[in-house]
Amino acid sequence: MSEKILLVDDDPNLLAGCRRSLRDVFDVETAEGGEKGLTLIAEKGPFSVILADMRMPGMDGVQFLSKVKDIASDSVRMMLTGNADQDTAINAVNEGQIFRFLTKPCPKEVLISTIDAGVKQYQLIIAERQLLEETLNGSVKILVDILSLIKPKAFGRASRIRRYVGHITEQLSLPNSWQFEIAAMLSQLGCVSLPDNVLDKFFAGQELSPDEQSGFDSHPQTAGKLLINIPRLKGVAEMIALQTASCPNTPLAEQDEITLGGQILKTALDFDQLLSHGMPPDMTLDMLRQDKTSYDSTVVEALASLNISMPEYARWAVNVGDLTTGMVLEQNVLAENGRLLVTHGQEVTIAILEHLQRWDESTGVKQPIRVAVPNYKDQNTPQQKSVA
Repeated sequence: MSEKILLVDDDPNLLAGCRRSLRDVFDVETAEGGEKGLTLIAEKGPFSVILADMRMPGMDGVQFLSKVKDIASDSVRMMLTGNADQDTAINAVNEGQIFRFLTKPCPKEVLISTIDAGVKQYQLIIAERQLLEETLNGSVKILVDILSLIKPKAFGRASRIRRYVGHITEQLSLPNSWQFEIAAMLSQLGCVSLPDNVLDKFFAGQELSPDEQSGFDSHPQTAGKLLINIPRLKGVAEMIALQTASCPNTPLAEQDEITLGGQILKTALDFDQLLSHGMPPDMTLDMLRQDKTSYDSTVVEALASLNISMPEYARWAVNVGDLTTGMVLEQNVLAENGRLLVTHGQEVTIAILEHLQRWDESTGVKQPIRVAVPNYKDQNTPQQKSVA
């Protein structure tokens, strides 16, 4: 299939001529003027190459391509104009980050070769982005797996935090929500450096010694140092490092993404810690609302809309193969060799499922496993595994 390109000009005759010249080589769309061009990008994009005329009424080529840079940054942008002065070229390149600058009249063979170069640049951009995304996803998965294997209690906490943070970002309609959720998943990564007895005391709500508390308080910075050099995770690392910082004296709308991420993590983590000590959700939220120096009220109210308790449960005893996402573990899950794999109280997620399946295939998992199943009337019950 030929690559999609977009030609934008206020001259319909020129557009018709370009379409005839290029239609055998590329999949060509045309738009008369910048506004129609932006509409076409939204409706029929993405386009590999976007070529715009410089002199157009209302919105000129520089203004149009500057907007394109914001809404379709992967598309390769080119300028076509009869005005070949140096200032125009410099302005176009600086403001619109133009890949090529062509002058009228442009021979057909030059136009085709230039657009072809733009298509190859676009393919390179997409390939690089896909590589980065695969690297990022693979790196995050490895780190989460390491945490689940080495520190299952910290992994369980991170799983709960991810749920809270995902809800908050959805309620606040935050852009780049993936960064906040990855920060939640990796928020406890620094716990791999802490002794098990320190984590056991923390999760049991026992008081830590000054040295133990100092070590525990440093785990967000440890995680930040581990993550800072992974492609595209610099922001995530900085969010995690700020997860214990108090609420900044700045309105939420004026906070930068990193500061906001740290504040969301702190709110979710402290909320989870109070819940784990037996405090009811309503009382926990009231405590967070009252401490305005530590928590942003908008973030707290976003979290408050999450339904923490489920109204109805069935309790089953199931094997690993019968586990599904949404079930809640009512016991610690142990390997056959006695190793703790997942702590009780965790909601079964895809990551937990994969973790237990791998252990069951290699070392073995002690079964059956007691679980609570919310809204069980709408689900299929494993026949022989149902318990009172």
